[in-house]
Amino acid sequence: MSKSFSLFLALRYLKPKRTFLSTITLVSILGVTLGIMVLILVISVMTGFEQELRRKVIGFDAHLVVANSGVLEDWEKTRDICTGTPGVTAAAPFVQGPVIVEFQHRRLAPKIRGVDPELEKEVVNISDFIVEGTYDLDGSKTVLGSELARELGVSVGEKITIFSPGNFNNILDEIDRIEHSPDKNKDVSSLKEMILPTELEVSGIFESGRYLYDSEFLIVPLHIGQELYNLGGAAHGLALRTQNANLADQIREKLAPLLPSSQHAMTWIDMNKQIFDAIRMERNVMFFLLMFIILVAAFGIMNTLITVTVQKTREIGVMKALGAQTHQIIGVFLAQGMVVGVFGTATGLALGISMVQYRNEVSRFLSNTFHIEIFPPSVYQFSEIPAEIVPSDVAIICLSAFAICSLAALIPAWFAARLDPVKALRHE
Repeated sequence: MSKSFSLFLALRYLKPKRTFLSTITLVSILGVTLGIMVLILVISVMTGFEQELRRKVIGFDAHLVVANSGVLEDWEKTRDICTGTPGVTAAAPFVQGPVIVEFQHRRLAPKIRGVDPELEKEVVNISDFIVEGTYDLDGSKTVLGSELARELGVSVGEKITIFSPGNFNNILDEIDRIEHSPDKNKDVSSLKEMILPTELEVSGIFESGRYLYDSEFLIVPLHIGQELYNLGGAAHGLALRTQNANLADQIREKLAPLLPSSQHAMTWIDMNKQIFDAIRMERNVMFFLLMFIILVAAFGIMNTLITVTVQKTREIGVMKALGAQTHQIIGVFLAQGMVVGVFGTATGLALGISMVQYRNEVSRFLSNTFHIEIFPPSVYQFSEIPAEIVPSDVAIICLSAFAICSLAALIPAWFAARLDPVKALRHE
C-alpha cells in the first residue's frame, strides 16, 4: 500500500502541465535519453570497429609471419620447419616493399607483394576478394587494390609501369663511377639499363574492405618481386596459416626454439598491436567520458526534485501530519527519480539501437547535406561504419543510468523526509 501511495504521488508530481516544473522534468528525461543513446551508439561502433578490423586482418593477412632483419636466403628450409610444427597448416614465401607505379603520367608509391599463387592460396585465398577481372599472376601480370586502381585510373587489361628502389644503392654507386669516367656516354647507357622499369598487365582488381590494403597494395608474381628487389631466389619472409588464428601466440612459442637465431615469428596481433590497443583504450575512455552526460542529467533530476521539495513543502507537512511515514515520503521522491530513469533509459535504448541500425544512412545524410565526413575511409580504413551491439554492454549502460538517476533522487528525498510538519505547515 505504501508503494502505491508513493508511486501515485510521484506520477502526479511528474504529470505534464504547462509549468516550469514539467518542462525541467522533460529536460531531465531528455538528458538521460541522449546520454544513453550516444553511449550505445559510440560503444557499438567502437566494438564493431575492433571486431571488423580483426575479421579483415585475419581474412587478408597471414596468421603468422617469419622474417629476419634482411632476407630469407634459404626460405625452403625454414618453410619445412614451419609446416612441421603442430598447428601450422600452410606456409608461403613473399616479397614486400615500396615501389613507384606510373600510369598515364600518374605516379604513386604503393607497396608490392610478390607471392607464389599456388602456395599463397593455402595461406590467404586472394581470389575471394577479386571484384573485377581474375586472379591471374601468370607471366608479367598483377592484381591491384580497388582504391589504388581508382587513384591511378587504370582498368583490367591495361598496363602499368613499376620502378623499384631495390637497386637504389647500386644506382648511386654507378652514378659516382660515371662522374669519374672518361667515356660518360657509354656509362650513361648502362645506367639506363639499371633503372629500366618493369611493365605489368592488370589482370584483376581486389577489394578487401580495408582501405589501407585496397589503396596501398598491388600483388605480383614472386619472381617479379624478386627481380625488382634483386633477391635472386630469396624472399623477405614466410606467411603462415594456422588451424586457429586466436591460438597464433601459442604456435609462435612452439616455433621460436625451432627457428635459427636470426629469424623471428610475429602474429597478426603483434603486427597490429598498436591499433588494437588504441581502439580498446579509446573505447574505455569514451565510456567514462560519455557517462558524464548521464551524470549531468542526474543533476537535472536532482534539481527538479529539490524544486518539488520547495514547492510542495506545505503538502509534505500535511502528509506527515496525517501520519505519512518517513519511508513513504522518501519513496515519493525516489519514485520520481526512478520514473525519469525508466522513461529516459527506455527511450535512449530505443533511439540508440535505431541509430546503430541506420548509422550509415545518417552518415551519408550528414555528408551530402552538411558536407561533414564523420567517418572518413582514408582515416579509419573502412568504406562503411562498422557496429556491433553487445547485450552485456547495453545492459551495463542501461543499469548504470538507472542507478545514477535513482541515486540522484536520494538527496532531495532525504531532505523532504526530514521536514518538521509544524514548520512545513507554517511555510509560505
